[in-house]
Amino acid sequence: MSSQLKEPFRYQKIDINQAQKEGQSKGKGKKAKDWKGTLLRIWAFLSIYRFKLFLVITMVILSSVLSLLGPFLVGMAIDDYFIAQNLEGLPSLLVVLGGIYILLSVATWLQNYWMIGISQQTVQEMRTTLFLHIQQLPLSYFDKRQHGELMSRMTNDMENVSNTLNSSIIQLLSSIITFIGILAVMLWLSPLLTVVTLMVIPLMLFGMKWITKRTSVFFKEQQRHLGDLNGYIEETIAGQAMVKTFSREEPIIAEFEEKNQKLRTAGFWAQTYSGFIPKLMNVLNNASFAVIAGVGGLLALNPQAGVTVGTIVIFAEYSRQFTRPLNDLANQFNTLLSAIAGAERVFEVIDEPLDTDHEGAKPMKQIKGDVQFDQVSFSYDDEPILKNISFDVKAGETVAFVGPTGAGKTTIINLLSYFYESNEGRIIIDGQDTTTVQKESLRSQMGFVLQDSFLFQGSIRENIRYGRLEATDEEVEEAANRANAHDFISRMSEGYDTLLKQDGGGISQGQKQLLSIARAILADPAILILDEATSSIDTITEMRIQEALQRLMEGRTSFMIAHRLNTIEQADRIFVLQDGQITESGSHHELMGIKGFYYGLHQKHEQQTG
Repeated sequence: MSSQLKEPFRYQKIDINQAQKEGQSKGKGKKAKDWKGTLLRIWAFLSIYRFKLFLVITMVILSSVLSLLGPFLVGMAIDDYFIAQNLEGLPSLLVVLGGIYILLSVATWLQNYWMIGISQQTVQEMRTTLFLHIQQLPLSYFDKRQHGELMSRMTNDMENVSNTLNSSIIQLLSSIITFIGILAVMLWLSPLLTVVTLMVIPLMLFGMKWITKRTSVFFKEQQRHLGDLNGYIEETIAGQAMVKTFSREEPIIAEFEEKNQKLRTAGFWAQTYSGFIPKLMNVLNNASFAVIAGVGGLLALNPQAGVTVGTIVIFAEYSRQFTRPLNDLANQFNTLLSAIAGAERVFEVIDEPLDTDHEGAKPMKQIKGDVQFDQVSFSYDDEPILKNISFDVKAGETVAFVGPTGAGKTTIINLLSYFYESNEGRIIIDGQDTTTVQKESLRSQMGFVLQDSFLFQGSIRENIRYGRLEATDEEVEEAANRANAHDFISRMSEGYDTLLKQDGGGISQGQKQLLSIARAILADPAILILDEATSSIDTITEMRIQEALQRLMEGRTSFMIAHRLNTIEQADRIFVLQDGQITESGSHHELMGIKGFYYGLHQKHEQQTG
């Protein structure tokens, strides 16, 4: 590969099947339908880093113990030194106390540092699993969904998971350990004051349950509306030329505002309800502090109660730390719910069935190009598209499909390419039923030149090389020359190393088609598929494309779909499709002699092109 490949456009050979199996094994668990199942699936990814998690937990335990030890020593200092008016050992205690807080800071920094690394690696694994899964989803999945909505799951939803893993995991672990430690020390110091402190817990739990029951619904709605809005934005930006052509700016803005309003409403109530929790915790914390101070003061007046001023100070500080676990969860609750909702949407995609091969499928051998459709029928969402389609194509033949929109022309191509699977009948290539071969090995021997040629952001050389990644620079330039693309490439500022914008921005539609043809020539396919390859092209460019296509089709089985009938007159056979059935077939001259549908279509075309 050329050493001049730029950073934005890298190729990497990936064993997708193996990577997908690994990703699925990490993501296995309950379906993403409830928060428990979602958390278990997130843990499946986190558990890969058990040793690092062990280090984090160790630091969390250490920091929790140190945070408990500090207030305890302060209480001892009050009783043993200040009240006793004996300051002899106080300097040593202050040194120990300073060391405790320094060590607490180090432990806290380490746990945060390690946890950030774990969370980023975990999200990277999740994002990779999602991306690899998307690469193997059937084409029908993308036909039914907005691209922007899928992008929202890959970006916004994944970012919510990342933010929560960065902050909430440590707080959860620290809260549990701190809760247990504080409860043990408080019971040891004074069971009665402990019972007084625990009185606020039922109120906290009841308040959180009431609020979370309502908040979780709004956070799920917020993520759903966010995905819907992103999909709509992506769609309207991609179709700006059409929007302006028909002056549809006002309806577009109105619909955007409606979707934006739904997102705002869901977000407002989600944040409003979740915002009640910290306020509730603060009220209960203050109430607990007041109760401890009052009851503790009364007990301190009775020497037999065994409660000292130092004990009250310890309890006052511990009471805040005791409710801190719930308070921390409350402060993070909106992030936690948002992350769970986002993770559910991610796992929904991962749970989608893959575009897998049939059991026992074998790699397709080198294709010669014999193709047979045997009583093939296909329905899309229970709507019949093709009905008992049968035809034979010999290796090296060129066949074309014509017919009105919706007749099933593109569907035949999708079935031949194994993007869809027929409901009935068989598709046979070189004597092999396509359902018995591996899809990747079949498609790798097919070349596609479509109406909308997609080019990646990168150099012209890289875009052509996409047809065969191991091709040399000389082979790339030879393919471009055969595709009649070399001349216009040579006139560009940096030639083959000229960088194209996303989707080939900066060059004409005809030049995009020539690059697509060069890419197909480089791939050297056995079966060639041309879907409206000269649509929306000026006459001069069309002549250059037709010449390049003739070179490309030499010695290959070619399937053509075209509205411009003059582009298929040289085809060996032409199939006329109407209502999902082949109504006429034969060469151009044979069909003109029949004077049927094709003849009428051709005559109308001649009149229009005049």
